[in-house]
Amino acid sequence: MSRIAVILLAAGSGRRMAGAVADKILEPLAGRPVFAHAAAAFVASGVADLYVVVYRDPAQMRRLSAWAPTPALLVPGGAERSDSVMNALAALPTDIETVFIHDCARPLIRPEQLTVLAKRARRAPALVLAHRVTDTIKELAGRKLRTLDRRRLWAMETPQVFSRQLITRAYARVARRGVAVTDDAAAVELLGQAITLEENPHPNPKLTTPADFAYVEFLLAREAAAADISPS
Repeated sequence: MSRIAVILLAAGSGRRMAGAVADKILEPLAGRPVFAHAAAAFVASGVADLYVVVYRDPAQMRRLSAWAPTPALLVPGGAERSDSVMNALAALPTDIETVFIHDCARPLIRPEQLTVLAKRARRAPALVLAHRVTDTIKELAGRKLRTLDRRRLWAMETPQVFSRQLITRAYARVARRGVAVTDDAAAVELLGQAITLEENPHPNPKLTTPADFAYVEFLLAREAAAADISPS
């Protein structure tokens, strides 16, 4: 059976938090660090054989280790997100065949979604959690606006799931070309590989600005209230 590794990315600088929090990955959210919410979802799903926690610095690593699932490797991150992913991929044992890559700034990922992704990944070498764009999106070129067809637009989320061989080749090409990618699917696109989208019916926002914390706290409170009133 294919062994699965989960890369938990926690090394981001959080520049867009503008100093509102010291470390968004360790910031308390409903009584636990943000990191702990994502880690707990993966543990509850049971999809992983191994975790790779990518940390920013030794001080953060020590705090993350208290919440890290097991078995886990702790790997230092790089200057950019792509460097952090490449460091994690390089640390994987040779028997890992499938890799989940998750930004821990998305704490609302659900265990049942992870189970579905693991099943679909057996037949899809590149699989990305995503949601449809509902806003009208316009492209600005110089002083002219062009309206994009939102029926064809999807917003990427994490986790993103790949065959280990494919994502390793993709990031090798990223390194050779020296290009910047903002997610792992963009790296795979450089190979011309088809990517399967798994539509997410649930909110899975990324904590990017200080206002996002209030929104995610609200979503967590709403979930907890719904669980309290659901029939046992």
